[in-house]
Amino acid sequence: MGKLVSRRFFLGSVAAFGTMPRGVLAEPPTSSLRPVLRGEDFHKRAVADVEAIIREAHLTGDVAFAVARADTGAWLECRNEQAGTPPASVAKAITALYALAALGPDHRFQTRLCATGGIKDGEVQGDLWLVGGGDPTLDTNGLADMAADLKAAGVRAVKGGFKIYEAALPVMRQIDPEQPDHVGYNPAVSGIALNFNRVHFEWKRASGSYSVTMDARSDKYRPAVAMAAMQVQDRSAPVYTFEDRGGTDHWTVARGALGDGGSRWLPVRRPGLYAGDVFSTMARSQGIKLDRPEVVDTLPEQVETLVTRRSGPLRGILREMLKYSTNLTAEMVGMAATLARGEPAANLRASAAAMNRWAVAELGMTAPKLVDHSGLGDDSTVTALDMTRALVKVRDSGLRPILKPFGMRDAKGRPMKDHPIAVDAKTGTLNFVSGLAGYLTATDGTVMAFAIFASNPGERAKISREERERPPGAQGWNSRAKRVQQALIERWGALYGS
Repeated sequence: MGKLVSRRFFLGSVAAFGTMPRGVLAEPPTSSLRPVLRGEDFHKRAVADVEAIIREAHLTGDVAFAVARADTGAWLECRNEQAGTPPASVAKAITALYALAALGPDHRFQTRLCATGGIKDGEVQGDLWLVGGGDPTLDTNGLADMAADLKAAGVRAVKGGFKIYEAALPVMRQIDPEQPDHVGYNPAVSGIALNFNRVHFEWKRASGSYSVTMDARSDKYRPAVAMAAMQVQDRSAPVYTFEDRGGTDHWTVARGALGDGGSRWLPVRRPGLYAGDVFSTMARSQGIKLDRPEVVDTLPEQVETLVTRRSGPLRGILREMLKYSTNLTAEMVGMAATLARGEPAANLRASAAAMNRWAVAELGMTAPKLVDHSGLGDDSTVTALDMTRALVKVRDSGLRPILKPFGMRDAKGRPMKDHPIAVDAKTGTLNFVSGLAGYLTATDGTVMAFAIFASNPGERAKISREERERPPGAQGWNSRAKRVQQALIERWGALYGS
């Protein structure tokens, strides 16, 4: 259980800590902290005990947490705080800090249309180039606008070819090779991304057969794509198969799994070709016919920029990333940050290693072991102590305003609009892994930084690659983990907030 130490001792350490440089966290506890209530704290004795919280939730596996005062760094309570645990998407909070530090909150990514050979009488004399600049927010509407801008710039035809440059970032066919082929949260990564590198698959049954479409839809357009194809096959399992066939993302789907109709987003493995495919359609709608898109690794030294599309500011991109937990955004901004710092980023592991080194130097972390920027990879681990230490260090950095409010719920799982504790945090969910880290404000205004990581490695190890989208028992386990997280937050608000 660890050594019992009084709350008076730890709160008393605030005065001594006040002589230290602002933002420097006090030494970590030598053993897990367990508050011992004083006589005047008698009214708090009804607060649920940590072990009782875990036991009553029937949560199996391991629970690690740490909580500290955000203003001083004084440790309040810890459990298994130095155990490395998969952070899941909580890792994106570290990535957001990394990207802001390297690129700046006002950074805007650029996607360009460029030409070689000059323009004569409205015709590009050489090649037209679609040049990716690492923008994770590019969508079909954006490509349509670029095609219209190209026409407005006076271009009517292209004598040469249509080239795609996606090598501004390293090109990888997927984020994590251990994930199922068909999950949309595990797409390819490169310097160009369209619709988060996902293609929309829709099916409808009529007269005993299925019609299927593969398109790059947005709220305005539904351009069909040629670089991805789907075939319905007479089988019940597996539901999906994927094959790289002659430069095409070739999919099959089991007829027995389709029902009358439906749709889903599938990952794209050739993002440059996907963007080029869709842009060709948009250019054709403007009367500009292009050759079949060709992905090229090297950009010519002499190109003329005709059209530039700029993303929104990085700060807003990161807010959306943290809200929707978008893996591709995390990987792209993380690698862009590494390259901006002049560090090696040949792949995600190399870029994550650079971020780990930065986190040690700038956030005061001691042993982050992230293998990517999104938290999707199984091999990533972070300690609750390190995560909380980092949150205290950056308490005035502007991270909290871009974190998502964490909605507290009642015993029936219904949102509570007027809960007295305000929480802004990053969630993280994998199969039999659940994380939550951020800030809570108690009723008296006390602000605390915290990290909670729950995991059941034994159950997770039993899951096959094919089961990873919805393995048996994972949803219920994660629901129980979230109940524990909320109960811990309520405990800390009651014990340390008044």
